[in-house]
Amino acid sequence: MCGRYTIFSDTEQRDIRDIIDEVQRKVNGELKTGEIFPTDKAPVLIEQQNKITPELFTWGFPNFKSKGVIINARSETLMERPMFRGCLSSKRCVIPSTGFYEWTHTGEKEKYLFNLPDTQALYMAGLYNDFDGKRRFVILTTDADGSMADVHNRMPLVLTNNEVDQWIMNQNEAFEILDRKRPLLEKRLA
Repeated sequence: MCGRYTIFSDTEQRDIRDIIDEVQRKVNGELKTGEIFPTDKAPVLIEQQNKITPELFTWGFPNFKSKGVIINARSETLMERPMFRGCLSSKRCVIPSTGFYEWTHTGEKEKYLFNLPDTQALYMAGLYNDFDGKRRFVILTTDADGSMADVHNRMPLVLTNNEVDQWIMNQNEAFEILDRKRPLLEKRLA
């Protein structure tokens, strides 16, 4: 699961800084950085005119059955859920971040920051759609791997740098990514 993540503008990771700078130009500096919560507006990468471009979308699809928003979608059941099925073929996005948070659920609650080893950039697979004229996104989740299982049984579908373009631009590759083993993450107390 992914209920909060980070995107910092002071990162040494040039890709993340470039994404933040481009989105800030588009929205006249109204971009929140730091810890991102559900319903916040945040940068996502999408395909526009056959190239990948950053845009600012709201995190969470409206939950029409109850209050609140749906922030995650299980990658294993995307084709079974009408809300996500159509998005998978044409509205895939990537959520750039500098890591995501998860809390332990046994004993004393501890907050961990997860990231890929040796980098400050972490890209998560997502889907987006339009609701009442607003673009909104969800983060895809998958079963937790060995680097995460002791904290939570779900984790975001983390993409390698090579998979970012594939996820957004190529539907066949995107379907293959759903079944690939995910990279191991490192965790540290936040």
